[in-house]
Amino acid sequence: MRALKIAATGMAAQQMRVETISNNLSNMSTTAYNARRAEFADLHYQQVARAGTINAANGTVLPTGVQLGLGVRPAAVSMQMAQGALGQTGGDLDLAIEGRGYLEVTLPSGDVAYTRDGALKRNGEGLIVTSDGFPVSPEIVIPEDARSISINPDGEVYAYFNTGGAAELLGQFTLAGFTNPKGLEAIGSNLFAETEASGPSNQSTPGLDGLGTVRQGYLEESTVDAVREITELIEAQRGYELNAKVISAADQMLGATTQVR
Repeated sequence: MRALKIAATGMAAQQMRVETISNNLSNMSTTAYNARRAEFADLHYQQVARAGTINAANGTVLPTGVQLGLGVRPAAVSMQMAQGALGQTGGDLDLAIEGRGYLEVTLPSGDVAYTRDGALKRNGEGLIVTSDGFPVSPEIVIPEDARSISINPDGEVYAYFNTGGAAELLGQFTLAGFTNPKGLEAIGSNLFAETEASGPSNQSTPGLDGLGTVRQGYLEESTVDAVREITELIEAQRGYELNAKVISAADQMLGATTQVR
């Protein structure tokens, strides 16, 4: 009885959907988090009677045939690329990216990763780093005697000193763009790694080549819509229950078959 295996694939699909929703809800306060959506596709079909074949009984052509589906499979868990709301923090090193683009960071292994989390910090050497201590590329060092810093929309970092005078340009942030940002591999800690699906990164100045600009004193909020997630959670739960009922019904049918006298 195919219904047992078909319903089992349906239960597994709804379980995966619930897991995706759970991850979204747990990250509803994560900076610059993009909600994920589980996507599914039907499995292959058993062609009992192929459409378009000749009916041997009278020579007519079957208009539809008999195709029995064998269930569902996960197709993708994709990011919903959307601009999160900007929350004002007032921090000198808090940056929000308005538009496309990612900040480039250097991991301890020497590999490059990308992030939209602009909650930057200053380490003991004055280097601008992420919350996990990874240097932002290009590396910018804030002098110890700097009174404050200013970052304009183009990513230029200026330092002001107690001695007065004109602001000193310390460096300029760049942004990385991708042809297919949904193809980036999430590696945790709000970081992404480049893949063949994403295409190579295109480094440029903020505001150029289709990239966004940066805004100092703001952070991008998560794009998770709690109401929508709860609604989809209820749908997934009902779908799981219905597939479980199919398994129960199929089991009863098999039981009736073995009890035939």
